[in-house]
Amino acid sequence: MSDREFGGNDELSLPKATVQKIITEILHSDPGVTFAKDTRDLLIECCVEFITLISSEANEIAEKEAKKTIACEHVKAALEELDFGNYVPAILEVAADYKKTQASREKKQTKIEQSGMTEEELMQQQLELFRSATDKFNSGPQ
Repeated sequence: MSDREFGGNDELSLPKATVQKIITEILHSDPGVTFAKDTRDLLIECCVEFITLISSEANEIAEKEAKKTIACEHVKAALEELDFGNYVPAILEVAADYKKTQASREKKQTKIEQSGMTEEELMQQQLELFRSATDKFNSGPQ
């Protein structure tokens, strides 16, 4: 897969502040070590290239299975295909944690549910607002 299919690598990046935070957290245990900005930028480029490589391979695997959505098993297969199989256990653990977090997350209420009003009450309120807006419009500038 070429860079053109992704709009060129210049458009792909990771947030520098986030990467810097990760680096700082990792180096926290080694107080004498610093990380130069150009080294951080190089690390970002390498991460983007790695993500592009894995996602391209996972996409090809999904397409072979006639799937339109890349699933966790496609990423797993891509890692194994590209000889990054040693990452699979960690990836599966993160995916399981994510699923668990999503399942236990509180469902967000819609604005309608938050209003505490019945559907009929909301419809009546809407009609009143329309009438009010129409009357105001028809009365013209004052």
